[in-house]
Amino acid sequence: MTVPRPERVDAFGTPERAPARTASPWRGQGPVVAMVSLGGAIGATARYGAGQLWPTPAGAFPWTTFAINVVGCAVIGVFMVLITDVWAAHRLVRPFFGTGVLGGFTTFSTYAVDIRTLVATGHPGTGLGYLAATLCAALAAVWLGVTAARRALVWRRR
Repeated sequence: MTVPRPERVDAFGTPERAPARTASPWRGQGPVVAMVSLGGAIGATARYGAGQLWPTPAGAFPWTTFAINVVGCAVIGVFMVLITDVWAAHRLVRPFFGTGVLGGFTTFSTYAVDIRTLVATGHPGTGLGYLAATLCAALAAVWLGVTAARRALVWRRR
């Protein structure tokens, strides 16, 4: 003989339903977080290597960081055209390469620290020039990357 389970009721005598099980937010996002982390490690390692190969002397224009940010922005422009206009990429490609690798490679935090260091060490003109030049060059690089990729696609289709 089975004994019926007592129902839980609320204050009004209405039977309560068991709380619905919610899926862990990490279940669906776990692979994305892993790909961003892996890509970020690769990009940051490449940036670190470039900084070691071409160090910036104190008080000088930080050409290495400038070049990294401009090249990274151009690649982001090309990449976005490729994954939106050319092929339907796997759902983890954009987080891995776009957010991870290129996000880890480009270094706008170092850009901000470089500006602060230049100003603090008595080179405000260089810091201000670096601030403006990086912003303008990075935006131009994204635009050029997008434009060049789209023109290459049109030329290829002919």
